Amino acid sequence: MAPENFMNSFKFFIFILVICPLCIGAQEMVPPIRNYKIFEYKAASKNWGLSANEDGELFVANNKGLLHYNGEAWKLYKLPNNTTIRSVASINGKIYSGSYEEFGYWEKNDLGLLEYTSLTHLIKDHKFTSEEFWQILPYEETIVFRSFSGIYIYDKDEIKVINPPFVVSSIAVYEDQIIVAGGHEKLFALRNQELVSYGEYPVLANKNVVDMDVTPQGLLIGTKLNGCYLLKEKQLRPLQASINAQLKQFQLNQLLPLADGTIAFGTIKNGIYLYKPSEDSFQRLNREAGLQNNTVLSMLQFKDQLWLGLDNGIDRLELNNPLEYYTDFSGVVGTVYDLAIHKETLYMGSNTGVYYFKENELHFIEGSQGHVWDLELLDGELFCGHNTGTFRIDNGTIEKVSNISGGYQIVKIPETSSAFLQGTYTGIAKYEKQEDGNWDIKPIVGGLESNVKYLCFEDPETLWVAHPYKGFNRLKLNKDRDSILEIQNFTSDAIPNNYNIKLYNIKNQIVLLSEGIWYKFDPILSKITVFEEFEAYNNKDLTHYDQGYFWFIDNEGSKKVISTDLKEDHFILEDVQLQRRLAPEAENIIKENDSIYLFTLVDGFGRLNVSKFHSQINTEKLPTPILAAFEDETGRRSLVNPAFEIPFKDATEIRINVSAASLVQPRYYYELRGSLEQSDYLDKGTITFQNLPFGSYELNTFTVNTDNERSAPLKLSFTIAPPWYLSKWSLAGYLFILIALLFLVRWLNKRKLEKRHNKLKERLHREQEEHLAQLEKDKLAKEIKLKQKELASTTMNVAKKNELILELKNLLLMNKDKFQNQQRYRLFMKKLNKSIDDTEDWKRFEVNFKELHEDFFEVLLHRYPGLTPKDLKLCAYLKMNLSSKEIAPLMGITTRGVEIHRYRLRKKLNIDGSQNISKFLITLK
Repeated sequence: MAPENFMNSFKFFIFILVICPLCIGAQEMVPPIRNYKIFEYKAASKNWGLSANEDGELFVANNKGLLHYNGEAWKLYKLPNNTTIRSVASINGKIYSGSYEEFGYWEKNDLGLLEYTSLTHLIKDHKFTSEEFWQILPYEETIVFRSFSGIYIYDKDEIKVINPPFVVSSIAVYEDQIIVAGGHEKLFALRNQELVSYGEYPVLANKNVVDMDVTPQGLLIGTKLNGCYLLKEKQLRPLQASINAQLKQFQLNQLLPLADGTIAFGTIKNGIYLYKPSEDSFQRLNREAGLQNNTVLSMLQFKDQLWLGLDNGIDRLELNNPLEYYTDFSGVVGTVYDLAIHKETLYMGSNTGVYYFKENELHFIEGSQGHVWDLELLDGELFCGHNTGTFRIDNGTIEKVSNISGGYQIVKIPETSSAFLQGTYTGIAKYEKQEDGNWDIKPIVGGLESNVKYLCFEDPETLWVAHPYKGFNRLKLNKDRDSILEIQNFTSDAIPNNYNIKLYNIKNQIVLLSEGIWYKFDPILSKITVFEEFEAYNNKDLTHYDQGYFWFIDNEGSKKVISTDLKEDHFILEDVQLQRRLAPEAENIIKENDSIYLFTLVDGFGRLNVSKFHSQINTEKLPTPILAAFEDETGRRSLVNPAFEIPFKDATEIRINVSAASLVQPRYYYELRGSLEQSDYLDKGTITFQNLPFGSYELNTFTVNTDNERSAPLKLSFTIAPPWYLSKWSLAGYLFILIALLFLVRWLNKRKLEKRHNKLKERLHREQEEHLAQLEKDKLAKEIKLKQKELASTTMNVAKKNELILELKNLLLMNKDKFQNQQRYRLFMKKLNKSIDDTEDWKRFEVNFKELHEDFFEVLLHRYPGLTPKDLKLCAYLKMNLSSKEIAPLMGITTRGVEIHRYRLRKKLNIDGSQNISKFLITLK
């Protein structure tokens, strides 16, 4: 043998040794199982007892205390001595529990929390002998507590103790009396608070009775290692051998008759058995089927929910659920990508190969190892699109029919009987069945050799294809559909993102999904437009459609499954297990028949009975939510009165907890009416309001089903008081302040008016004084102007007079010789000179000048004390801005003499030659 062939054979041998044994297992379709782990309910692992009230609230006897689950949240309550609770029973609104040398009951207080009341103080003249209470039963008007040492009957604040001479292993109410099992051959009946023999049964000798319960067939008695017995008409016979063999082998611990006649047996080593007496058949649910633990310590049925208290955790089974699961717990199968039913055999295609069920056992098809993309029935034959090619499968065998790698989607060519196209890693392949029954398979040529994941026909010769990463194309094929004539590309303008586009032909329209948005191709405009019919289903993947029904999966949100006809028929499937196990972007739904649909999962598959689902929706009565807690910033508030009054400072955040424990996955809808209005759907039972404005509110809360139908409302009202600055006292204070402010404003306005009046009076007085001053000023100005005119006039008159005298003098000088009397001539000249030097003219001038220019001469003499009277006179004329020609007559000298005098005066005043002496004197102060 060649080394290469040897290595291949060796690898195949190893594969068979490792894979095949793991693939052998029963096709157990189990109902949804919800696991509640220790870290979730935050208590101990062991759960000894289970009970529920009429609303479905669960109470668990746990190693750490009493666990309460209201369908939304877990809460642990501890006994005062922190002992383990071994038993629990909800009876007439009270929760009875049994512990070590302790039993009593729990009741909800005003805040909705459980409070414990011990009953052991009612026991008289009795001492406990290290007893633990393992069982609690209601009987007529009494409550019966059982320990291994005795029976305690609680009746109207009295406790009667019965101490049998044997170990009490179990009690049950049968035929209107309490039947007691012990470690002997006898069964006893409790009558009038005394034990009497019910019958002797040697078959029970040396057998440990672990549980008893009433069934329609009689009293079922379970033993620890010897199976079950049925007691009817005082005759005891073993249960059918098929189930008894399992119970003997795996050690029975609990039994529970269910409402539909099934009997649930809880074992120590292998989970539970659901036994149908009428069919003598059973279903086994253990760790391999999804339980957390194989040791069942307690069981409880509430409606269609079966609760299991385990040695490690708590589980809930949804009995009679229309959705069931097959789970591969070995992990060998991997993620299931497709399912197909061929010749009444179910095949699974996964990332590890092809598997099928035969007589409910799972088998692996040898040679199919690798990634399976597609299982498709073509003309009555089953084909497998595989990573390495395409195979034909029949009766558990596989035959390779195509070496083209990567068999994705296969679609039928329109208007043909047996011709198909397949998308592959390297393009498109054509499948056509020949007359001899063989298949002719060949690649389509024409320029498209890329990866084709999705394809669909627009018409018999127009094909749309999509690459996982490179967008999509529209192809024109020839009449034989074996070559491409034309490739139409679409740019990024058509669709924003070309990554992972999915193609569909819906009602003869080409529909595309890109980044959660639905588009369609408009053949008239030859462009991509938004597909308005699917706008309500954006961000949802279409996984199946037929006969007008569309199945969407919400991949962006809670992964809920939506089935709709786009009209009135519509339902939503929400299951925690399904949502957790759907493979992202690889979801697939396969129709088995009109009622059954299959879902591919990451570890198996699910089966939905749609008819059963609709029937349950139509018959299910929605419960009204229960108010579990009302909290504000100060904590919980009393629930006695559903009308709450909250101070404004405590209303920053209001939390209202509601529950509907009878529902498996409750959903809620609330409407808030008041100063602020809100409404919304909730997946959890906590309603939170933040910073609500003050005022009165009414809150209506409903449970809703998948069709959004509502239950009767839970109504409550609350009032948020105004803030302190808007309280009644504050408003009264504001009114008082407002009135005071009005008076203050009035007083201030009055003062302001008076002030303005005074200011106005002062202003008028000031204006009057200013007016008088202006009048005085104007008068003075007129007087000054008049004096100036008078001074000027006087000066001019003196100047003219002196000028005339000078002319006469000059005339006399010229005619001196004509005078015969020289003495007379001299007399005339003397008089003329006297007239020019007339001091009276100067005095008048000086008086008028001083009236206009007071202190001028004093200032001048103070600064320049060397000035002569003649200098002062010249200074006065210069201050009047008179010219030298005008000054000359006034001083009785020539103009030249004036210039010489001015020159000398300039030196005395120390005035630069460039400076005007008149300006200097005018501005002198």
